Amino acid sequence: MIRINLLPHRAEKRRARQLQFVILSGISLIAGMVIVGFVHVAIDTRISYQERRNDYLKQQIVVLDKQIAEIKKLREQTQSLLARKTVVENLQSTRSSVVRLLDQMLRILPDGVYLRSLKQSGEKISVIGYAQSNARVSTLMRAIEDSPWINSPVLVEIHASTTAGARLSEFSLNFNLTKQEAVILTPSAKQNGSKG
Repeated sequence: MIRINLLPHRAEKRRARQLQFVILSGISLIAGMVIVGFVHVAIDTRISYQERRNDYLKQQIVVLDKQIAEIKKLREQTQSLLARKTVVENLQSTRSSVVRLLDQMLRILPDGVYLRSLKQSGEKISVIGYAQSNARVSTLMRAIEDSPWINSPVLVEIHASTTAGARLSEFSLNFNLTKQEAVILTPSAKQNGSKG
């Protein structure tokens, strides 16, 4: 026996398709919202993580800035100490040369010559003084040339002046300390040298 369905099957199929479409649309909408929610949560998590990292970096930058400031202070102190050390070393190295200079000046200064000032700038020495005559200044310059510790005398200026009622020649003279050190032999060293 043949069964014939007289119900409107096309309308039922259409309704079934529409119901299927609505259900799939709802599922797609819910799935889309779930995906968007997950993406939103993931992005928020990344943003908060990056903000925490930024805050940490800012804190570390502040710490490093303080350390850099301390390092700059330490470098300045180091430079200051090195400069002081250099000054002390220079004073130590020139201490004996000043003694030699004064000793030589006492040895070579002729009678009738008086020094008013003596200034040292590195190896250059400037002297201002009085002499009873120009010849005594010439004698002083020859003595400077003959000295083992000082050399190159240059007369800057000489002129007549009256000091305490006496007529004197006021002079200005420059000369240099020698860089080489002369060997001073003691009497025992001279005897040993003559024996050998």
